[in-house]
Amino acid sequence: MALLGCMEALAIMKIQQRNIGDISELPEEWPACIRRIMAARGIVKADELTFDLAGLPKPSEMLGMEAALTLLIQALQQQWRVMIVADFDSDGATSCAVMMRGLRMMGLQHIEFIVPNRFVHGYGLTTELLNEIDSETQPDLLITVDNGIASLDGVALAKQRGMQVLITDHHLAAEQLPQADAIVNPNQPGDNFPCKMLAGVGVAFYVLVGLRQGLRDINWFELQQLAEPRLVELLDLVALGTVADVVPLDRLNRTLVDLGLKRMRQGRACAGISALLQIAGKDINRLSAQDLGFAIAPRLNAAGRMEDMGLGIDTLLTDNFAMAQQAAQLLDQINIERRSVEQGMQLEALAMLEKLQLNETTQAAAYCLYDESWHQGVIGLLASRIKEKLHRPVIVFAPGEPGEIKGSARSITGVHIRDVLVNVAAKYPDLILRFGGHAMAAGLTLKQNDFSLFEQAFREAVQLSADPSVFERALYSDGELSAQELNLQLAEQLQVLAPWGQAFPEPQFHGQFVLQNYRHVGQQSDHLRLTVKLDDGREITAMAFRQTAPVWLQIGQKVGLHYRLDVNEFRQSKSLQLLVDNLLPS
Repeated sequence: MALLGCMEALAIMKIQQRNIGDISELPEEWPACIRRIMAARGIVKADELTFDLAGLPKPSEMLGMEAALTLLIQALQQQWRVMIVADFDSDGATSCAVMMRGLRMMGLQHIEFIVPNRFVHGYGLTTELLNEIDSETQPDLLITVDNGIASLDGVALAKQRGMQVLITDHHLAAEQLPQADAIVNPNQPGDNFPCKMLAGVGVAFYVLVGLRQGLRDINWFELQQLAEPRLVELLDLVALGTVADVVPLDRLNRTLVDLGLKRMRQGRACAGISALLQIAGKDINRLSAQDLGFAIAPRLNAAGRMEDMGLGIDTLLTDNFAMAQQAAQLLDQINIERRSVEQGMQLEALAMLEKLQLNETTQAAAYCLYDESWHQGVIGLLASRIKEKLHRPVIVFAPGEPGEIKGSARSITGVHIRDVLVNVAAKYPDLILRFGGHAMAAGLTLKQNDFSLFEQAFREAVQLSADPSVFERALYSDGELSAQELNLQLAEQLQVLAPWGQAFPEPQFHGQFVLQNYRHVGQQSDHLRLTVKLDDGREITAMAFRQTAPVWLQIGQKVGLHYRLDVNEFRQSKSLQLLVDNLLPS
C-alpha cells in the first residue's frame, strides 16, 4: 500500500453513530432525520439554533468591559492617537479591521495598526514589536486584538513608555495577567460571560457594541452630529474571522456567522471580502461557512504565513474595489506559493514517518517532527495534516531565532494540548522557552539542542494525560439514510439549518451502495467521480474530492461511503449528489 494510504489506514477505525438526545420539543413538522441530527448536536428546541438579536448576551456581562469603555470614551473625547496591535492570522486580521472600522464609525480620527511579522517579532505585543514604534509618534492608547493576554513584558514596556493598554483577546489566560489598563477576554479568570467560545473578532465586535451603548448614554452621537453606527455592517468580517479560527459554533457564534453570511449573500460584504470571493470563484448566492474556511481564509492567512499580514489587513480596510481586487490577486499568488511549500514539506514529513514503519501496534502517543529547511509560516498547516492522518497530537518545528526552533502543535479531541505543555514545563522548568495556546492548538519555542529531550517529555506527558480510547479514531455518522430519505428536499433543508462548523458538524451519513462506474476528474485527475445505485434503482453521482481510487474498488461491487448531502446546480437544474469524505471497503 502507498505511504499515504498506510497513514490513513492507521487513523480510520470504524463508523460510530452520533448519540441522539431529546427530540420531544423539536418541531413535529421537521423530518425525523433532521430531528435526529439536531438532537445529536445538543439542540432540543428550535429556538436554540441562533439568538434573536435582542436576545444576544450583553457586553456588560464581560469582565473588564466597564474599564475598557472608560478608556475608549476618553480616547474619543480627547481624540487620542490609537494603535491596534493585530495578529498575523485571519482572526487577527478581521479583528483589526473590525476594530478600526468600528472606532472610525464612532468618530475616532487618529487610528492605525501594527501587526507583528512572525519571523521577526514573534507573536502578540512583544518588546521587539514595540521597538518598531517611534517614541516621538507613539500612540496614547494601544489596543490588542486576538492577542495580548500573555504579553506580560510587552504590556510592561508599553506602560513604561507612557502608553495606555487595552487588551481584547479570547485565548486562555495563564496564572499571571499583564498589567494592562483594561482586559476584555471571556476566558480570563472571574469572567462570567455565558459564551466562552468567541473568536478574537467576536470579542472585538462585542467591545464595539458595548462602546456604542456607552456613547448613547452620554448623547455622543447627537453632540458630535454623527449618524449612529450600524454595527451589523461589520458582521461579514466577524463571520469570516470566526469561521477561520475554527472556534466552536455555539449558539452565539452560529448567530454571528449566520448574520454575516446573509450579508455576503446579499452583496453587502466589504470590498476586500468581495474581491476574495470573486478570485476564489465563489457564487455568493450559495455561500457557506465552508467557503469562508476553505477558500477565503487560506488566501488571507497566506500573507501572514509567507510574508506580512499587513497586506491582508489593508485588503479588508479598503473601500475601493479596484484596489481590493489587486490586493486579492496578490494574496492569491502568495497562497499558491504557500501550497507549493506545504506540499513539499508534507512529502518530507511522510518520508520521516515511513522510516518509523508504523502499524497499529507501533504508533506513538504523539509525534514531533523537525527539519531545518522547513518554513515557519507553514508548520501549523503541516501539523494539522499529519494529525488528521495519524489521529495523534503532532508538533511540527522549524528554525526560529539562532539556536532556537519554533513549534506549532495540533491536537485531537481528548488531549488538551496546552495542558500537556503546562505539565511538561512543570516537570522540566527550563525546557520550553515560551508557549501558549488552547485545547486543540498551541505554539512554543525551544532551544534547538533540546528537541530530542522535549520529544520524549511530550510523548510521556500525552501518554499520562490521555485515556487510551481517544486514540481510537471513529468516523462519526448521523446514521444510514433510506432510499426514500436520499432526496433533493432533505439536502436543501440541511442547507437552511447551516452554518455548520466546529462542534456543530455538517451532517454525515454512511451506507453501502452498488458501484456502477467511476473515473478520475479534475485538471490533475485528483478527484474521483462515482456513480452509485440506490435500493430503489436510482443512480446518483458521488464526488470524492482530493481522493483517488483505492486498489480494492471494483465496479459492480458494493462500496461503503461516508458522505454528506449536496445540491448540485447545473444549467439552472438542481439534483442531489453525495460528497464522499471516506471510501470504505464493503
